[in-house]
Amino acid sequence: MATFFNDYFGVSEEILDEYGAFNVSLINDLPLFIDPFLLFHSDSEEYQQLHQQMIQYVIFLRDRAPEAAANDDLLKAWYCFPEIKQNWLGFSVVGNRGSGLGMKFARALNANLGRIFSDFGEEKITSGSHLEKVCLVSSGVGRDNISDFTTNLIIDYLCRYTERFAKEHINPKLVSTVHIRKARFDYPTQAWRRESYQLPFLDGDFVILTPKDILTRDDNWINRDDLVRDFEQIPVAIPDAELRGQVFAYFQRVLPRPRDREPSEAERAEAVADTLMQFPQLLDYFIKFKEDHGDDATNVSEEKVIATEILFVHQLRELQRILVNTTAFYKTGSLTYAEAHIRLAYLKDVIENKGGHRLFYHDGVAVEREKDLQVLYRLVWFGTPSDVGAEVNDGRGPVDFKISLGAHDKTLVEMKLAKNSQLERNLAKQVAIYQAASDAEHGIKAIIFFSQAEQERAEGILDKLGLLGHKDIVLIDARADNKPSGSKA
Repeated sequence: MATFFNDYFGVSEEILDEYGAFNVSLINDLPLFIDPFLLFHSDSEEYQQLHQQMIQYVIFLRDRAPEAAANDDLLKAWYCFPEIKQNWLGFSVVGNRGSGLGMKFARALNANLGRIFSDFGEEKITSGSHLEKVCLVSSGVGRDNISDFTTNLIIDYLCRYTERFAKEHINPKLVSTVHIRKARFDYPTQAWRRESYQLPFLDGDFVILTPKDILTRDDNWINRDDLVRDFEQIPVAIPDAELRGQVFAYFQRVLPRPRDREPSEAERAEAVADTLMQFPQLLDYFIKFKEDHGDDATNVSEEKVIATEILFVHQLRELQRILVNTTAFYKTGSLTYAEAHIRLAYLKDVIENKGGHRLFYHDGVAVEREKDLQVLYRLVWFGTPSDVGAEVNDGRGPVDFKISLGAHDKTLVEMKLAKNSQLERNLAKQVAIYQAASDAEHGIKAIIFFSQAEQERAEGILDKLGLLGHKDIVLIDARADNKPSGSKA
């Protein structure tokens, strides 16, 4: 069953692994991305040079920030990039398409560089400069933006990395000449140059491989969430006692203090951003802390990539083999309703009995995201005659999946967290509305829980609504405290 890069291009997993490349799915993006810190902290001179090239470009943008701010053509030329969908990494629920870096990103990055990062490239506190710094203050430049920006800035390296592999291991009939419009930046002309590469080619598009040792998931090592959460610890590292006192005083002054509750996460984040604008050197102290613990970044990222690889590649491939040889799983499709249920039952089994629940945990803490469950569900829809659409909107709001086979056979599937505050209202009204809007014959809900309390909450709501035990309500147990210790992930 062709699902992964090695299947389509006739190479062994061992050869890919020896080369150091991640064996991507060519059905759907996998939730991994390049972390620029792993380039910075690497022992590889080639990676360090790549990181320095990225910093050189950001310094170029910094030096010309006022010029670009007044010229949309320059913003488009220097800041806007397509999403590199051909690496099949990211956060798309269906396929590999993303939005890329447009003018919103361009203006946010330009404003940051021209306002509080005027010393970018000349920092005195940290050991080096970091691209991630520009996403620490403004929410307008986030993790996905940094990932896309990083991939675009090193696209020449990634294409040459893939080209070398293709020349050594892939049938020339499966390779084609590809032109990348923004491949290398030419500083004398201040313009991006087009380059050509010989790359693996499939279904009208090329494919890019990525080294596993520069990948991570969940978040960059240098990230805004850690900065906000641990903000009070940062001033402790400031050697200047007077400055340290000013920072503490200012933060306490701008942090809202409601009488009946603790400050919300949004209020706290806003107070942190306000303080950083007043004392931008705090960013460097935070980054310095991250630099000093760089080995942890390497270890954590390696663990995440291995866990993702085990679940999405090795385990999925083994279950495919079993299902092909022992069941009619891949022959379903005559009715989308039955097929949707079969594939959801398969996913439920992976999570509950095959160690798949571990994908949702980081450092022993559940990372509860509906999108992770959606990506997993999409990956089980290979070898099907049905059309699988994600986040479709049939007039009354989006639904996660619409499975269709012709004009008159449609099934809707939604993924929900048991802790979702709107779960009861959604169960009571939403599916019926979606069914009426899309003429779907069936609607299925999958509800995932991560604790006994969440399980009891979901079951209580279902019992109240008379839906407990309903065949179209599928509960998925992702608890870590009730799984056998010997389960394999």
